[in-house]
Amino acid sequence: MALDGAFIYAVKNELQPLIGGRVDKIYQPSREEIVITIRTKQGTKKLYISANASSARVCVTDRSIDNPQVPPMFCMLLRKHIGSGRLTDIRQDGLERILFLDFECVNELGDIVTVTLACEIMGRCSNLIVISHEGRIIDSIKRVDGEMSRERLVLPGMSYSLPPRDNRLNFLTAADEEMISAIRGASPAELSKVLIRCFEGISPVLAREWTFFAGRGAYIDSDLITEDQLSRLIFVIKRTREQLTSGECCFTVAGTKDGQLKDFSFIRLSQFGTLMITKELLSASGLLDYFYSERDSAQRTKQRANDLFKLLVNLTERVSRRISAQREELAECAEKDHFRLCGDLLSANMYRITKGDTSFSAENFYEEGCPVVEILLDPRKTPSQNAQKYYSEYKKCVTAEEMLTVRIAKGEEELQYLDSVFDALTRADSENDIIQLRLELRDQGYIKSTGGKTKPPKALPPIEYKSSDGFTILVGRNNCQNDQLSLKFAEKSDLWLHTQNITGSHVIIVTEGQTPPDRTIEEAAVIAACNSRGRESNLVPVDYCLAGYVKKPAGAKPGKVIFTNYKTAFVRPDGDLEKQLRV
Repeated sequence: MALDGAFIYAVKNELQPLIGGRVDKIYQPSREEIVITIRTKQGTKKLYISANASSARVCVTDRSIDNPQVPPMFCMLLRKHIGSGRLTDIRQDGLERILFLDFECVNELGDIVTVTLACEIMGRCSNLIVISHEGRIIDSIKRVDGEMSRERLVLPGMSYSLPPRDNRLNFLTAADEEMISAIRGASPAELSKVLIRCFEGISPVLAREWTFFAGRGAYIDSDLITEDQLSRLIFVIKRTREQLTSGECCFTVAGTKDGQLKDFSFIRLSQFGTLMITKELLSASGLLDYFYSERDSAQRTKQRANDLFKLLVNLTERVSRRISAQREELAECAEKDHFRLCGDLLSANMYRITKGDTSFSAENFYEEGCPVVEILLDPRKTPSQNAQKYYSEYKKCVTAEEMLTVRIAKGEEELQYLDSVFDALTRADSENDIIQLRLELRDQGYIKSTGGKTKPPKALPPIEYKSSDGFTILVGRNNCQNDQLSLKFAEKSDLWLHTQNITGSHVIIVTEGQTPPDRTIEEAAVIAACNSRGRESNLVPVDYCLAGYVKKPAGAKPGKVIFTNYKTAFVRPDGDLEKQLRV
């Protein structure tokens, strides 16, 4: 994993200002996440700790994280043992992926004791362990029994022991001769793999970067390394040591051109060349916050709202199948004119038909040249009854065509509504947003009411942005809020925006009677594009008009409006600009 022991060393140095601070609040947003608010002389900081296998980390965060109404048991245990405690030290054993947070606390007897929080950042083995002053485990966020591991048990009451550790060099303290000897004496393999076996606390991305520098981009086998390449390797390792110990790191994120984040490090990354785009951030915590929140936002939402995603997919498929069947029926109604023609021709030639005939050849006097039309007859019916049968089929087709046209239109409107809910769900970034979408679907009859007495949380306000010219821009979080924002909150002189023929949020520029400049309109259009299904497109059309021209059709579903007197702007979605303008 990219979050190696060396990167954790950088995180540890960055967390030093927290020492001396006092624990203010402790929250547990999910089963494997802890947030500790610490009051320091520089202000209040939020320390975020995750033991999740795919996103384990320790960092300071500025993000707003939802917390459950009822705290879990592990959160209550932390509040009991380190609540109001003072952080006295942050330790790391060499370059192991473990940070020890020592808290000076008062126990139940009134004695001052040291309680340690061991943050083990080790992939699927990540854990958060509370250790008493006697070195015994009080509890952990993940208990490890004999069925899970034979090497190391993590259970309350047991003595805490460090995870098994290989005998590898610490590149922060190792001498040149030790490093050269370790590399020369390792089993032959690709150099970056040898470096991982020789040095503790380095990730594959860091080992590849050292190898890239040593070989000037060429592949190197450890048993074929030249003296020049070895010299360059030792040089880059020592330069990395200086950057790490002096705090002059270059925190870099690498991602694909379509925006997927792949790797990060505390040094500048050159190994990817033009295959990936790199971005530099100011701090280790800022990098971790950015990398994992960006990479896992869609995954977290999917996990929290997996049942809603399945429901919307099933509803969409069901409505699509119904519309498809209705369109097939509508296509069959195209024969209605033929049925009427047969009825007219039979009525005009009734004297020429006798009961028992199976067919009749009639001249079509409606067309030039009177072509002959072969009409099938029911021999059990009279000529009049056969004519009435064709008229009856004609009336059935006319009625079916009228009803199917209306039903197909309603079905397409329902599909559009479900698509808008699905889009809002993919952009939901909090539990409250998901709850509001559940309530909306319940009110529309898609989800059965459970009849519970629990009062739902109050809906969050619209997302607020501030344009470069100082205008407030508001964005609805879901269809119900879109209606409130556009039809109740917005003044007639405010500017309303929405992506053209693309599901998305309603956007309002609060003008307060002023005329917004073109730059504000363009920024609002970019925000509208980023808060729509077209956020991954290269160019998105956005319609805008005065809010006074926006109306709600009678009986329309939430979020559905009509508008007139509009103009269209074509903008390129810019996620960085959207985040920069967000309040």
